Amino acid sequence: LRQAYSRILNTDISTAIELCSPLLGLDSEQCELYTLAKDFAQKEFRPNANEWDQKPIFPISNYRKASSLGFAGFFVPKVLGGMALNRTNSIIVVEALATGCVATTAMLTIHNACASTINLFGTDEQRATYLPRLCNLDIKASFCLTEPGSGSDAGSLQTRADFDTSTGEYVINGGKAFISGAGMSDLYLVMCREASGGISCLLVPLQSQGLSFGQVEKKMGWNCQPTRQVLFDAVRVPLANRLGPKGHGFKMAMVGLDGGRLNIGACSLGAAQMCFEIAVDYVKERWQFSKAISEQQATQFKLADMAGKISCSRLALRQAAALLDSGHPTATAQCAIAKKIATDFGFEVCNEALQLLGGYGYLKDYEVERYVRDCRVHQILEGTNEIMRHIVGRAIVAD
Repeated sequence: LRQAYSRILNTDISTAIELCSPLLGLDSEQCELYTLAKDFAQKEFRPNANEWDQKPIFPISNYRKASSLGFAGFFVPKVLGGMALNRTNSIIVVEALATGCVATTAMLTIHNACASTINLFGTDEQRATYLPRLCNLDIKASFCLTEPGSGSDAGSLQTRADFDTSTGEYVINGGKAFISGAGMSDLYLVMCREASGGISCLLVPLQSQGLSFGQVEKKMGWNCQPTRQVLFDAVRVPLANRLGPKGHGFKMAMVGLDGGRLNIGACSLGAAQMCFEIAVDYVKERWQFSKAISEQQATQFKLADMAGKISCSRLALRQAAALLDSGHPTATAQCAIAKKIATDFGFEVCNEALQLLGGYGYLKDYEVERYVRDCRVHQILEGTNEIMRHIVGRAIVAD
């Protein structure tokens, strides 16, 4: 099979790319959606992504341009300014955007997760207040679940929200860690433990008194988006800022994680697709020992393996998304499978592309090393890949 792939890869670059084309299996509307997002990413994200990574700066103006195409409101009804996409179509867009800049796209998926949570669990008043402004990026949102002492064991979170009956307000104390967009976002969806022991979700505006942020973390990748601790010192928010029923916050977070795992897998897939295309171009142009290195069987085998990993990841993600859309009982386990496959294989493909480019791949002047660094964290966040195996294994042996 690898030899068959190799023969195709060695004949024509368009055929090589077609082997794992993102458009395979899509209908005409989905093809248009992918092309729209891909063209935007290649114009607005990719030419500037190295600069954003190295300075680092978050591209607010480019980010806002994405909202003009609806990309800040994937799941929000059109009447409130969104696109009303299902999960299948949303990961098509995410994959396309990630070909341009993984870190910026990932931040956009977090923003969309916040908007989706408000849409699913908010009151009519909350939806009308926040969703139109989130969809046009008048306000940006961050999701606050992880704490210094609760990562994979998210249910052990300690941030407290005590209800003050005399004022009708929640008083929040504690801190969150590794929060993307912290200090930059205007609205924070915060998971807090109430006195009853249950976990509730509170909407905390940026201007809230007692809200502060730690230093910007120095990271391996995702450098253009700020990652900081979010600290709460007697932060007060009214009862009207509670999202959904009391004690339902953890359920909301778990619902969001299924989609988040697909999103982060799609980010890895988009990066892998871009690195694959860069590598195929390069090996056809790079000559060593009097011939293009694409003529070396070792190179062809490597490209064949990369094509297989991309195709496998895409199929796993799209199947899981379809099951999540249909409410299938295995959807959570399938999302975990897809997340693990896509983030493991996505990183491997990017890393193999770097190897094919040799010393040039290792230079910051070229973009492949950025994709490698940005994709590495995907195997950790939205539930580590070890936790993904736990979810799947537990589902397999369940009665």
